[in-house]
Amino acid sequence: MAMKSKSGISKIMMALAIILIITGAVAAYYALTPKTQTITLNGAGATFPEPLIKKWASEYNKINHSIVIDYQGIGSGGGIQQIKEKIVDFAGTDAPVKDEDMTTGYLVHIPETLGAVVVAYNIPGYTETLKLDGDTIAKIFLGNITKWNDPEIVALNPGLIDINQDILVAHRSDGSGTTYIFTDYLSRINEEWAKRVGKGKSVNWPVGVGAQGNPGVAGIVKNYHYSIGYMEITYAMLNNITYAWIKNEFSGEFIEPTLESISKAAKGFLNQMKNDVRLSIVNSPEPDSYPITSFTYILLYKEMNVYGEKMDMGKAKALLDFMWWIVHDGQDYSEGLYYAKLPQEVIEICEELLRSITYNGQHIITS
Repeated sequence: MAMKSKSGISKIMMALAIILIITGAVAAYYALTPKTQTITLNGAGATFPEPLIKKWASEYNKINHSIVIDYQGIGSGGGIQQIKEKIVDFAGTDAPVKDEDMTTGYLVHIPETLGAVVVAYNIPGYTETLKLDGDTIAKIFLGNITKWNDPEIVALNPGLIDINQDILVAHRSDGSGTTYIFTDYLSRINEEWAKRVGKGKSVNWPVGVGAQGNPGVAGIVKNYHYSIGYMEITYAMLNNITYAWIKNEFSGEFIEPTLESISKAAKGFLNQMKNDVRLSIVNSPEPDSYPITSFTYILLYKEMNVYGEKMDMGKAKALLDFMWWIVHDGQDYSEGLYYAKLPQEVIEICEELLRSITYNGQHIITS
């Protein structure tokens, strides 16, 4: 076997030395370069906006890989409780929190979207669109109307005259912002409802069967004939459940819940929102608006330092950056899931609210 020349060996040794130098340099670079830290933002609360929040979380992670958002739909009541206990970084609610109930720090309400609560139903063989007014809906959920061919229902829907079937009423069993919106509407429409039941995230239901979350009510209505229940419209759409057109008390017209009719409900309240975003827009006087419409909110502590070691400035900034994206670019995903975009006037209010949030007294968003 031929021996390699001294010059050949030298070249090999030099090449190996260069490789070792490069390898060492690369190793040193990665050792000194800090790894990108993953930040997880945890939220919980309303099921009303849950499909949209989860869509936002997925899309935001695609453009910010280091930010992971986890949101659990446990109902508005559960979300409010968890943010009060500082278990979550943000909460979703459809029912605003009053000042006197903010016992662990001031909670800023950020309007995130507009949605509708629909009255969904399952009547086999009935192909017409069910039309209801607020008074009739209240009487059904009070138990005063128990048959689908009750004269008051037939007066609005003549095609139901031969449907001599008991009405199965479905409602929420958990503390729910959807319930708050629905019972707020009924309290404004029907005096007996206002006196006997009232409005709230949880109420004492006169009749019916309860289910957990919007998905639970949707499941009952979808699977049981001659049933009726209330739910956020996205759940009716996703489950292919039919829903009623509701009478606008100011125009006398039966209004289909559409993106346009949902948006119109907010039109008459924009000036009031400059003082406080926590307001009800159900039974809006706008003549073409769908009557059971509401803003839904993200709850954030005004002073992020209340979390202590669980929240540093970096995480607080990541949280507010996500919220800023929600009320701007995130609105482009609303209509695909049948939520209405925030009006520009409301986006500007959201910007000021987000700028007001601090960490240890220092403003987090400064632009």
